[in-house]
Amino acid sequence: MTLAAGRWPAYAGPAARQRGPGALAVYRMELSKLSRMIRVRTIAVLCVIGPFLAVAALHLQSATPGDTAFGQWVHSSGFAIPMVVLGFAAQWIAPGLSAVVAGDIFSAEDHFGTWKTILTRSRTRGQLFAGKFLAALTFAVCLALLLTVTNILAGLVAGTQPVVGLSGQLVPAGHASVLVVLSYLAGIPPLLGFTALAVMLSVVSRSSVVGIGGVIVITFVLQVVTLLSLPAWAQLALLSTPFQAWHGFWTQPAFYGEFGWGLVTCAAWFAVCSAVAWLVFRHRTIGGAS
Repeated sequence: MTLAAGRWPAYAGPAARQRGPGALAVYRMELSKLSRMIRVRTIAVLCVIGPFLAVAALHLQSATPGDTAFGQWVHSSGFAIPMVVLGFAAQWIAPGLSAVVAGDIFSAEDHFGTWKTILTRSRTRGQLFAGKFLAALTFAVCLALLLTVTNILAGLVAGTQPVVGLSGQLVPAGHASVLVVLSYLAGIPPLLGFTALAVMLSVVSRSSVVGIGGVIVITFVLQVVTLLSLPAWAQLALLSTPFQAWHGFWTQPAFYGEFGWGLVTCAAWFAVCSAVAWLVFRHRTIGGAS
């Protein structure tokens, strides 16, 4: 069995072409491949046990991370713990985890030299691009949802006492649960933006190192730039800024303006990165054929 056939069993022969729309077939195949990858399973395990380890670590120490939002309340309410985790993980860890898949899903085919076989025997470039891109986005969404569930459960284990909001108001347990979920879901749009960025880097560079490492470096640079005194419009244009939009959910009265602007920013980044990735992939030369 050749390497290409081993990696793409669903594309071998006419029977594979009859299983449905091309992009959907690629999407299903990519999800099947991702489910078997050790690194994907490792990330899933870390997302499950990580929040509970954070709860244990915070309860073993008497000091509190008072310099972060909700940090001073981690010993008095379990709802403060997932918010402390969100404040750190969403901006520093989640983009890198999504890039582990998105930054490699295209460049891996360059590394193994399987593009020519796939294109000549099975699917068009548009179908391959759509299926692979959708698989990367699916992984990012599943990552966010898994972190949401596990962090809420870890917080509930730590305690269900009311928590103090960012305006000093007391937030009852039921409302706090809803706000925690909304805060985590608000991180999905920027995470999809970083996923598109990773795909673009992977396609343009044809290197998994650039696709994954480039996102990590850009994430760090954006966090440093955030600390600078930038004009409001420049701050809102950064892809990292929407990760902080959940702050408005926890004030009284709540405000959603930053979240709305964040959606615009994420949509712009997503559209530009996706368009660049598609144009480069569409016109690149593979195996002597453009």
